[in-house]
Amino acid sequence: MASPPQKALPVVETFDEQQFYLDEFRGHSVLFSVPAEELVRDADFEQLAAVTRALLTNDTRVLILVGAPDGEHCEQLLRRLQRRLGPLVFRDETLPLFPQRGARTGAFMLLNSTALAEPGATTPTLTSIWDTLRRGPLFVGIVPGLSRDGTTQLAQAVATQLRVHKLVLIAPEGGVRGSDGKLLSFMDETVLTALLAEGQAEWAGLAARRATFAAVRAALRGGVQAVNLCTLEGLARELFTYEGSGTLCTLEDYCRVERLGIDDFEEVERLIERGQREGILKLRGPDEIAALLVNAYGATIGRHHLAGICALLTEPYASERAGEIAGLYTMTRFKGEGVGARLIARVLTDARQSGLAYVFACTTEERAQVFFERHGFRRVDPDDVPATKWAGYDPQRKAQVAVCRFDLSPARDQEEPAPPRLSLGSPPLLPTPATGEAQGGGRTPERRRAHHP
Repeated sequence: MASPPQKALPVVETFDEQQFYLDEFRGHSVLFSVPAEELVRDADFEQLAAVTRALLTNDTRVLILVGAPDGEHCEQLLRRLQRRLGPLVFRDETLPLFPQRGARTGAFMLLNSTALAEPGATTPTLTSIWDTLRRGPLFVGIVPGLSRDGTTQLAQAVATQLRVHKLVLIAPEGGVRGSDGKLLSFMDETVLTALLAEGQAEWAGLAARRATFAAVRAALRGGVQAVNLCTLEGLARELFTYEGSGTLCTLEDYCRVERLGIDDFEEVERLIERGQREGILKLRGPDEIAALLVNAYGATIGRHHLAGICALLTEPYASERAGEIAGLYTMTRFKGEGVGARLIARVLTDARQSGLAYVFACTTEERAQVFFERHGFRRVDPDDVPATKWAGYDPQRKAQVAVCRFDLSPARDQEEPAPPRLSLGSPPLLPTPATGEAQGGGRTPERRRAHHP
């Protein structure tokens, strides 16, 4: 008797961090603004070309504007880019995207530096860009006679007119640093507007970048989804990795906290497992991780960047109307920018509305204890939280753990911590704890993926 056909085993797809990020760009357009002086070494051209190839083969249109203050050698600049950048972009994996030979040389074009400022010239310029993109998903515009600020302003104008998905402003300064020297991973319109107020950029030591901030805000207000500020060397790291390398700018409030949905679970589970492998997060089994996911909150930066998570576990402690904050995890890129405080504030609000008497968190890390105490928690004895917390708990660990409790009873008259706003001048906020029961680490992936929901 013939054996029944064997059911094919499911294919286990490995996690590809770059592809994780590329999914955000698929079907969209990305515009890079690059000063010509940044393209000197062979490594400079290869770095730009490598990112361009990755995007082109990802069904993403790429627009590159290269500006140079020298307006007398525009043809020479055009030939140099065709000769040095072209062969690095047009390789076996990208050539099928440019079926016509002329589409490769035609991807490089000289633009008039005042093209978008002259009456009646805007539409022809934008039309020529689209005509180029019809023949292949790459446009490289050479703009001689422009300063770096002028190139940035032209890139903003093109990005706004064409409503590109993302604008990337490449500069040797890279991302923005506050007066404390800390790299700001994120800026929203509120921060940009504050910087553009009279004297504010100067006070923060950022006067030289005022024109850049104005261009970024104009692009966001004009419909560009996000603007990145980074170096050419850090370009791939900024776009395709957890860590990032520069500053991400979006229009929306810098942090929004919501309950996680099932479409977020796979992404967050991978992050938790990654944090556990790195020794950042407490080891948990699959059932424990699942319990976190169905009770978890996510802090989202802009539209795509998951910046932190935490869970509020209540079912084990229902008889005492208590909740436990667990798995507090702030991505490395957004540490010190109030993400942990936002998560805690939302959890406390929901806990109060649910009628809980108190919430608690356990940690073996001193910094974690300080973090919770800064946000209104007080140190208590292990017996001051539900006994079910300690069922099967390691006695040695219990002796080391710090228990922090926040009473929600009106009788204690405690106030929930107010979410902080990003400040360019104040000292960096205390990072979310890095070890213990409530912990943090790692950079966010872009959310909403086509193949990894």
